Amino acid sequence: MNQTPTILISNDDGIHAPGILNLVEAAREFGDVVIVAPDSAQSGMGHAISVGKPLRMYKEEISNGMTGYAVSGTPADCVKLATGVLLEKAPDLILSGINHGSNSSVSSLYSGTLSAAREGAIQGIPSIGFSLCNYSHEADMTASREVVRHILRESFRQKLNPGALLSVNIPNLPFDRIKGFRVTRMAMGRWVEEFDQRVDPYGQKYYWLTGKYARQDDREDTDEFALAAGYVSITPMTHDLTAYEEMSRMQHWSFD
Repeated sequence: MNQTPTILISNDDGIHAPGILNLVEAAREFGDVVIVAPDSAQSGMGHAISVGKPLRMYKEEISNGMTGYAVSGTPADCVKLATGVLLEKAPDLILSGINHGSNSSVSSLYSGTLSAAREGAIQGIPSIGFSLCNYSHEADMTASREVVRHILRESFRQKLNPGALLSVNIPNLPFDRIKGFRVTRMAMGRWVEEFDQRVDPYGQKYYWLTGKYARQDDREDTDEFALAAGYVSITPMTHDLTAYEEMSRMQHWSFD
């Protein structure tokens, strides 16, 4: 007899963010949902973990009678606490998001959303991070919920491998205007930083980090190209950062 899957859900925008509530609404159709998320916004934290300070986890009522667990740490901390303390056995799937803002291209390296999913993948648990290309707290996530349902349906049908990691970016369009789904790779690009310098009341300088994305890749198989064309981008990822081509080339180095 098949058991109902356990789905662990986290994010980086905080346990009360609209994105996680929409993700829960879609995911609860596919299994028993457990919510463990930061108690405050943790955007841009990457794969940071809390070292040298305690972590607190407490029950939190979030919406429509649902209860989750708020954690005083990072998205990666949330997954570690969920799998290491809260749950008796590993979940069947980990989901993160829905993030308010794109996590395509190099943004995936900075993303707290992707770090929660990546932590699951490191533990050998299939994991998916969802991001909507709209930064507004009031963004309409109707289409995003449908995208989540489509991807979860196919993920359970196809049975993701242990440790599989998918980064899903959703264009900011109504569902009937989304052209479809594309499996993509990360586009090459980088953030060009700018620093807005200001002075506090004590005469000390401080800085706001700003900037803009510089796309360096026009090929049609990338996440950036798919999103610009109105497609959902699905990028399979790995936490193995080894540059295998460079590793092979370096076999010919001489260190005499």
